[in-house]
Amino acid sequence: MWTHMDLHAESFGQNYPEEADGTLDCISMALTCTFNRWGTLLAVGCNDGRIVIWDFLTRGIAKIISAHIHPVCSLCWSRDGHKLVSASTDNIVSQWDVLTGDCDQRFRFPSPILKLQCHPRDMDKVLVCPMKSAPVLLTLSDSKHVVLPVDDDSDLNVVAAFDRRGEYIYTGNAKGKILVLNTNTQELVASFRVTTGTSNTTAIKSIEFARKGSCFLINTADRIIRVYDGREILTCGRDGEPEPMQKLQDLVNRTPWKRCCFSGDGEYIVAGSARQHALYIWEKSIGNLVKILHGTRGELLLDVAWHPVRPIIASISSGVVSIWAQNQVENWSAFAPDFKELDENVEYEERESEFDIEDEDKSEPEQTGADAAEDEEVDVTTVDPIVAFCSSDEELEDYKALLYLPIAPEVEDPEENPFGPPPDSSVQGSAPEEAVAGGGDKKQRQPSSEGGPAKKKARTTTIELQGVPSDEVHPLLGVKGDGKSKKKTAGRPKGSKGKDKDFPFRPKPYRGERPSFPGEVLGGSGPGVGGVGGGGGVGGMKGRAEGGLATGSLVTPSYKQHDIGGMD
Repeated sequence: MWTHMDLHAESFGQNYPEEADGTLDCISMALTCTFNRWGTLLAVGCNDGRIVIWDFLTRGIAKIISAHIHPVCSLCWSRDGHKLVSASTDNIVSQWDVLTGDCDQRFRFPSPILKLQCHPRDMDKVLVCPMKSAPVLLTLSDSKHVVLPVDDDSDLNVVAAFDRRGEYIYTGNAKGKILVLNTNTQELVASFRVTTGTSNTTAIKSIEFARKGSCFLINTADRIIRVYDGREILTCGRDGEPEPMQKLQDLVNRTPWKRCCFSGDGEYIVAGSARQHALYIWEKSIGNLVKILHGTRGELLLDVAWHPVRPIIASISSGVVSIWAQNQVENWSAFAPDFKELDENVEYEERESEFDIEDEDKSEPEQTGADAAEDEEVDVTTVDPIVAFCSSDEELEDYKALLYLPIAPEVEDPEENPFGPPPDSSVQGSAPEEAVAGGGDKKQRQPSSEGGPAKKKARTTTIELQGVPSDEVHPLLGVKGDGKSKKKTAGRPKGSKGKDKDFPFRPKPYRGERPSFPGEVLGGSGPGVGGVGGGGGVGGMKGRAEGGLATGSLVTPSYKQHDIGGMD
């Protein structure tokens, strides 16, 4: 007989993905991605500076934020999911309100940002790793920053990460030295050096922590991923010599690793190859390789993210987000509680009372038991917290958390919208684009999120870092060469939005040419599509051309308009 445990074992036997499960096409080239804490939303940073937020349950675009002018190179969600912090290749770090799409504040750094991470518990702190600089701890509320101490002032190729609860910051340099600092006091708590077999040092490429448990991994230049227990590191203290729990590597191909992370339960580790689109998955406890997932040949991997709750991985290559999941086999026996699967036919012996209207053989106690169960009151009002969404030191879920984004319905023909302004006012009014692109009060609110006044509210703080070179080029751009990176940004000059707003006669060609793009949704379809903060209806034909012509490919500068009018 099937029990609940059997069903769980059957459906969740391996907690790692086994096959490709489709792609997410962001129209722009995707460069980096990150799940929110519950895995309900996936934020994708693109090379045209936009942040595309996908509703991961429906696999649809929930919001587009026109965030930066230059490519987005790093993203991180706040704990409650209401804020996103992003970094672009022009050295700017911005904080965004996810619901409105507004920028809360900006920070300008002297050198490119390799990585940023929000504090796991304190939403006021952000850890930033600039190139050729010691890591910086930002405090958002007062725009102050603290430069973290480093082991060797001559070696400033430093990576850093918060531990699981943000109590400590782990930093690693190019000489293999790991420092553990107290987040609040920046005091050195523990340190050790990662060495190869011959006691040579190896550069630290990244440090990643598991969401559950105390383990973390270190990806080093010697192509080995070392897994440590954080408690042992703290016990060893300064200049300790902790032994890694596991050393993971590809002994056959000597693969260097681009990006590594833990599964949501911390039991598996995935590493993306720096040479090709291939994902290697190991079981942490044993250290054995359980799966290699192969993407399209010839593609290079840019980023990997494991879903926080489910055995799903998102990887980015060639500007497209690939989703990897388990093979779902429908097992109909799960629907019948007394059902038993048989390997071969068995002669069935019918009970004498099986088809009687009343069971004469039923004993008295059983009847009372059934009656008692019928009279028992079932509590249908209390909502039990979802265990997967709670931390081990928390009893309840965070009810203020932003798990999903509201999506406005798509309006087929905005000109006939009964709730919008009359047709005459669309030409004479001060904001003709908004009126024609159809929006009732959805569009009236648009200028506050995307137009001039609201943008000015976001204050920009310049972060001064001593001795940091200001002519560094971000690795994302440096690989391609400077000429190409300059060409990329040419598509959207800083004043493009303002220029669009200056033309009151813009809507007329907009209307006339509309039929040549059948099936396209007009700009003002609300926050879900190009919505609040997504550039609305201002982007006219260029935005639509981008959607129609340049799907999933590097858009040419002439079509690189941020203000995309709508999505396919």
